[in-house]
Amino acid sequence: MKRTAALTVVLVAIGGALLGALLEFALTAVGRPIVTLPLTLALALAAIGAIVVSLAVPIRRVTLRKSTGPIDPYYATRVLVLAKASAVIGALIVGVGVGVAIYLLTRSVTPVNSILSAVATIIGAGVLLAGGLIAEHMCTVPPGDDDDDEQGKKAIRVRP
Repeated sequence: MKRTAALTVVLVAIGGALLGALLEFALTAVGRPIVTLPLTLALALAAIGAIVVSLAVPIRRVTLRKSTGPIDPYYATRVLVLAKASAVIGALIVGVGVGVAIYLLTRSVTPVNSILSAVATIIGAGVLLAGGLIAEHMCTVPPGDDDDDEQGKKAIRVRP
């Protein structure tokens, strides 16, 4: 599986920002209350980012040969997929938070709590994004690390 590209993260964040701002403008246009991001969302996102990194630590120890026990390949795959999903969702929520914050800052009268909640959500989602990218990096095998031994290499070699 390829690592999450920076372009993907940026494009998803831009899409989230557009989505967040357009949602707020649309809700205002039809006379509905705008979406306010709760502070608990930021805390939950930051906690999930920390959990994703903590799940990748055993895999990193095995890849660096600091642990002698084997790692379950299904566990490693699940952690890697969770890390990739966390990175993409973190980027999306960062974008939505930025879109909401931009909308709030363009209004003449805005409650300070709403802006602080949007900024807290951006920070929490940034922690989730960073945690996903770090865990993704921790799940990679160092270059030049092969499971083949000398006997396996000789068996594959073709004689002229």
